[in-house]
Amino acid sequence: MTTATGRAPGTLIRARDRDWVVLPGTTEELLLAQPLDGDREFVTALFPDEVREPGFGRPRPVPGEAGDFASASLLRTALRIASTAGAGPFRSLASVAVQPRQYQLVPLMMALRMDPVRLLIGDDVGIGKTVESALIAKELMDQGSARNMAVLCSPALAEQWQRELRDKFGMEAELVLPSTAARLQKTIDDPNQSIFDHYPVTVVSTDFIKQDQRRDAFRHHCPDLLIVDEAHTCVGTGGNEQQKRYELLSAVADRTDRDRHLILVTATPHSGDPQAFSKLTGLLDPALRDLDTSRAADRDKLARHFVQRRRHDLRRYMLGDRVVEETPFPEDRDLQDALYRLDPDYARFVGDIVAHTREQVRGPAGEQARMSWWTALTLLRCVLSSPAAASATLRTRSLIAAGLSRAEAEKLVRAAALELTDDETTEGVDTVPGTLPVDLDALENAPNGESAEVRALAAFADRADALAGPGTDAKLRLVVDRVKQQLVDGYDPIVFCHYIPTAEYVARHLKEELGRSANVEAVTGTLHPDARQARVDGLTAKRGRHVLVATDCLSEGINLQDHFGAVIHYDLSWNPTRHLQRAGRVDRFGQRRRKVREITVYDTDTGIDGLVLKVLIQKHKDIADQTGVAVLVPDQGRGVLEALASALLLRGGQPEGQLAFAFEDDAELGRAREALHREWESAAERESKVLTKFAHSGLRPEEVETELAALRQVLGDPGDIAAFTREALAQLGAQPTGEPRGRGFKVPIDPLPTGLKHALGFYEDADQAMTPGSASKAKPKDRARSAARELVFREDLPVARGEHALFRTDPAVRALARYLLDTAVDITLPAEERPARRLGVIRTVAVDRRTVLLLARYRFRLTLPPRTTGDEPPVLIADDAQVVAWRSDDDGRRVWLSDEETAALLTATPDSNTLPSLRNQHAAWATAQLDEGEVRDHLSARGRLLADRLREAHMRVREAAGQRGRERGAAAVRRIEVEPSGDADLLGVYVYLNAPAAQQSTPGGDR
Repeated sequence: MTTATGRAPGTLIRARDRDWVVLPGTTEELLLAQPLDGDREFVTALFPDEVREPGFGRPRPVPGEAGDFASASLLRTALRIASTAGAGPFRSLASVAVQPRQYQLVPLMMALRMDPVRLLIGDDVGIGKTVESALIAKELMDQGSARNMAVLCSPALAEQWQRELRDKFGMEAELVLPSTAARLQKTIDDPNQSIFDHYPVTVVSTDFIKQDQRRDAFRHHCPDLLIVDEAHTCVGTGGNEQQKRYELLSAVADRTDRDRHLILVTATPHSGDPQAFSKLTGLLDPALRDLDTSRAADRDKLARHFVQRRRHDLRRYMLGDRVVEETPFPEDRDLQDALYRLDPDYARFVGDIVAHTREQVRGPAGEQARMSWWTALTLLRCVLSSPAAASATLRTRSLIAAGLSRAEAEKLVRAAALELTDDETTEGVDTVPGTLPVDLDALENAPNGESAEVRALAAFADRADALAGPGTDAKLRLVVDRVKQQLVDGYDPIVFCHYIPTAEYVARHLKEELGRSANVEAVTGTLHPDARQARVDGLTAKRGRHVLVATDCLSEGINLQDHFGAVIHYDLSWNPTRHLQRAGRVDRFGQRRRKVREITVYDTDTGIDGLVLKVLIQKHKDIADQTGVAVLVPDQGRGVLEALASALLLRGGQPEGQLAFAFEDDAELGRAREALHREWESAAERESKVLTKFAHSGLRPEEVETELAALRQVLGDPGDIAAFTREALAQLGAQPTGEPRGRGFKVPIDPLPTGLKHALGFYEDADQAMTPGSASKAKPKDRARSAARELVFREDLPVARGEHALFRTDPAVRALARYLLDTAVDITLPAEERPARRLGVIRTVAVDRRTVLLLARYRFRLTLPPRTTGDEPPVLIADDAQVVAWRSDDDGRRVWLSDEETAALLTATPDSNTLPSLRNQHAAWATAQLDEGEVRDHLSARGRLLADRLREAHMRVREAAGQRGRERGAAAVRRIEVEPSGDADLLGVYVYLNAPAAQQSTPGGDR
């Protein structure tokens, strides 16, 4: 709608010595505008009297300053990088630092047909669910379909989500955690405004926000778009905490709030519990809760909202009969078992612990048991894990048995639980009731200060300490040997432990045993999530081989495939999904190895590890291999574990004089195992029959391949960006040099022009020193700033703090592109300060007559369907860079080249030099042609043609997967409008001369 200023949204204007684009929201008194080459953070209000017309094609290029082929190419690439408001239907892809795989666009295409978006992404571990869900979020935000968004996840994953959104999608997210919420709220002046109203993007701890006092406030202020990570942990029968998560999601997913988009993300949507799966799908739409997926009609309904692919679906992505994309997953996983027998002293220690815990569980006649089954089982797991974990648990129990008050004991138990296990990441059978190191309820009625019990526990702890080290710990000795073998074979391993003391113990001894042959670090939940990433980065940055020892705080969230190729399970997790997640840190998209290794360590003495491995972990793998479905353990395997505890602690089961337990002969345990496997297999069989439907093999991006190909041509690839950055910096006086740590380069800051230094965040005055590379979001640094004044660029993500990625969305790359654009049109600058030129003349064998290429930027108004009836339709401003070209025929008339001919012309290279006088003559002739009405008419017609093509592309993408929303259907698609806004912004004029005949050419001639 044109305002009183007479300028419609999308119009190009000139004010304050720069160009702006008029935005929706302009009033009679103020004109809302965004810099033509800037981000939305630079939007400002202009007074009408400070605005003037920019003129057709900007100030005319000066023929005497015509550049060469390289300078012309720099301008074209700079224009492509600086543009962030793409006009095509995949608007977000113009501003992300990731190149999605073809299959990762399928959820995005599904989302574009929905309003609101209600989608469950259940793809396999390592396929890229974070990228898929974030792409949808970015698209909805860029289209104006969502104003703000939140990601609900575990605290352990919050930092990872924040990094992914920032580094790959250009979205600055605030963390809403117990440690940050109060501080964020204090930054808001309006007491009625919440964190979620004030900050457009947040990453929120699910367990923090689900509490009663916060849940209702979140429901009231919940953003338009909600992503729920690990959504399966919010349904099922996991007790009070899981029920609170479900109540939270039920409240915000209420379909009476029609505008809220909801994306659920999980690698395990099927828990084996039909009720849990129906609760999950019911969050998307209550009508999906009671579906019977054995019926084709119900599967069709669910398929509109659910996508689930396995690796074998995606290894070779097909367009019809043609393979267009190979996805580099590892081809195979080398599975190895590492068996060991306990050393004699350790075996006696374990036997004595079992005898002691039996006494505590059974209790003296007539007295209450002093230890629950579950606590006893946890104690035994600690003892079999490592001497360090055993000692920590036994000393905690000893302190409480000495007579602490209930309050003191509870405080100690909480502290011990944090020091022992990373409970922030545990789930399923690793969090059965009573798994704290001490069962307070069982101890409450026991006499305080029992000297015999205290002495016994202290003695056990001392014995555990004495068993530490490879000389007496066969498990540690075995793993040291296996780690050495992996290093010899060229594999850098990750050693996963269940307990924090075990991880620290293993890392300490590996450092001693490996010496300088490898770098060893431990990462546990005692570190802040950001510190975990920093420690991993520090380890992998060192020269030589690497060994990482970690607890399950790293089994999800941090991708490690770039630096590690093997996983060693030092401790079995009693949750099979956790084993899958551990292996998924290295066995995932982007792993360069064709084969990764997975080594499982377990003892052959007690039979406990063997039972868990066979009944839970191996069964989980067998079911997945046979059916293609990874279904969670039904009821978290509690029935089997209860039978295990009963066999171990109540019914004996240990032959006289032997450590091994006769589990195979225990009838109760056998019945529990068979019942679990029957239920598990039945659940997997049900889901396997419907899996193909949700793989969406019939929904392929080839239906919109034209739009994707055009987008790829516009965006280029990382190699183009790297070449542009190197060339531009070299032209500006900062010669790039090699960087020893991987692919990339570094450049000194001092030779660069002052304006570019400021854009990059570098100032000469120490008081103004700022963080380099964050031109738009630079923050003051301490005066004791490092004296190193250089920029470091890398081709691979992630990059270290203070370094830059060679992606078009990196702040330093974009600042460089904008600087080149700004200086190219500033005719007041000396020619040597304008490395990118708007005018150029080259001689090439690619043409047989003189040909002129024009670089133009078009602006469009996109009008999308309103979210609800009666709303104003959202209007977006987009731009699109185009090249058009003509040559003269034998009669001197212009013949405009086809798109294919023009694209071929862009690949032409100079084959000989052009004399300066001849170059200036042809440049003067070409600029004079811009006054011809035919040129203007052709550019205007081109703009209208592009608008029609763009509208068709938007409609095609939304209709490729079906109607866009059942309520509005195709009528909503037809209401999409795309219109040119103003004249083309003519940026560059380039003349191509035939190389052999160029010396005989004269201005006005045909050749």
